[in-house]
Amino acid sequence: MDFELSSEQTLLKDSVDRFVQDNYDLTARRVLVASDLGYSKDHWALFAEMGWLGLPFSEESGGYGGSNVDVSVMMESFGEGLVVEPYMATVLLAGRLIDVAGNADQKAAIIPAIIEGKMKLAFGYSEPTSRFDLFDVTTTASASGKGYVINGHKALVYHAASADKIIVTARTSGDQRDKDGISLFVIDANTKGLSLKTYRTLDGQRASEVVLEGVEVGPDALLGKEGEAFDVVDKIIDLAITAASAEAVGAMRKVNEITIDYVKTRQQFGAPIGSNQVIKHRLADMLIEEEQSKAMADMAAMRADIGGDDRVQTASATKARIGEAAKFVGEQGIQLHGGIGMTDEYPIGHYYKRLQTIDKLFGNVDYHLKRFSDAR
Repeated sequence: MDFELSSEQTLLKDSVDRFVQDNYDLTARRVLVASDLGYSKDHWALFAEMGWLGLPFSEESGGYGGSNVDVSVMMESFGEGLVVEPYMATVLLAGRLIDVAGNADQKAAIIPAIIEGKMKLAFGYSEPTSRFDLFDVTTTASASGKGYVINGHKALVYHAASADKIIVTARTSGDQRDKDGISLFVIDANTKGLSLKTYRTLDGQRASEVVLEGVEVGPDALLGKEGEAFDVVDKIIDLAITAASAEAVGAMRKVNEITIDYVKTRQQFGAPIGSNQVIKHRLADMLIEEEQSKAMADMAAMRADIGGDDRVQTASATKARIGEAAKFVGEQGIQLHGGIGMTDEYPIGHYYKRLQTIDKLFGNVDYHLKRFSDAR
């Protein structure tokens, strides 16, 4: 495989790196995280101006037809900066669902607004009892004379509080763990019967519990074919895993940079602690984990662009391997810093928290090892 970036991808990386360098030092990020919104509207407008919001959408939908490798280039830089804007929620999850499953009217009404930065979306797919199983759905959508009535509870819906529309999975037929009978619905965030309980996550992002009590929607709220949403959701989540894996690589790279700088300057017994042979070996192990993760993430992005029958195995193998690496690199970074690594004023802990969150996002290591085995 050719792991070299094209000239266009190099320009993309340079532009995102400049954005991170200019806007995402630790102090600036802490201010954003502490704000009511949890991110910057100005940053979001810049994302639109730079064309980043339209990157993964098809040209037929008004986007730029960017590849999964292009998305990974961006996400890797986002990982280095711990960017908190809702790119994953709006563009890579909900936006892609609209692009893949939406009809012409839905695409025309939503995708251009996303690309222009005028509309944000969220995707509610998990529930309090579903853990990581996308097919475990108890939220119901019952047919009515005017469309559907939706009742249920979606857990950990990222950036739902700032979303204009929320896409949810709901069961239109079948039992709780059937893969058949799951449908997608696009719901306006201010719809009667939809309520949120919003909180800050471990890594400083925003998420909500979304409760739907007698939410009435018209037939135009149905996204894709009734009862056939699982395969679409499964595919979009696997693409999101590829993007999140690239983000983790960027965060691991930064952990290693910060830790190497620290052990070069931290003095003990009259010498830098980085001169200790044991610590040199530890740093080498951390760098190896980063490089292996980078290769896995790049491979996953390229295979996603090629397509094929091994999508599930590729996504789960990548997620499991990078989850293990993220845990090791993050924990070693904290340990080598000692007490200062546990403070909120120092960056290493923020990267550790984000890496731990990515490890659990869309399924942890054990879940994906089993999914990989089951798919063979």
